[in-house]
Amino acid sequence: MRSSSSVPPFPEMLAGARTSAVHLEMRDCYAVEKEREAFAEWKKGARIDPDDRASWWRPWLDLIQETVGRGVVVRRARIVSEPVSDYIRFEHSHTFTNVAAGELVRWLPRRRASDIALPGNDFWLIDDTLVRWNHFSGGGASEGGEISTEPATVRLCSEAFEAVWERAIPHQQYEIR
Repeated sequence: MRSSSSVPPFPEMLAGARTSAVHLEMRDCYAVEKEREAFAEWKKGARIDPDDRASWWRPWLDLIQETVGRGVVVRRARIVSEPVSDYIRFEHSHTFTNVAAGELVRWLPRRRASDIALPGNDFWLIDDTLVRWNHFSGGGASEGGEISTEPATVRLCSEAFEAVWERAIPHQQYEIR
């Protein structure tokens, strides 16, 4: 495994993707620096205007559009506790932007994931060959990541993601509880 200091940035990772990029999220709260302010504003009642694409989360959505435009399938699955946390409500309210950019997004209530063997951390899996682990503190702050190309690790992540994806509910059909 490569440590945080040698993990390439996401744009570089996604630029190297040829066919697929999948992301499994398993936390009920993230305190990622870029989202902290947006979450605070959302809690005060601010909402994204669906008609004002320029106000959406950039440059991430541009990166996704470019990646999908090259023919890479980008899928994101979120395992969430129900009733959901305020943070998950926030994420859900913004997910239409991910979908508009070309991501396929599904939600899986945590109780429906009990019998799925899951890795201990969120991850990205690129082309079924490279795993990028995302590490977070207990409070949800990013603590960096690691890269692995170990075949057993790749297989674990691929099988876990596909099991979650099969059970998960497409974003357009998932109702927040």
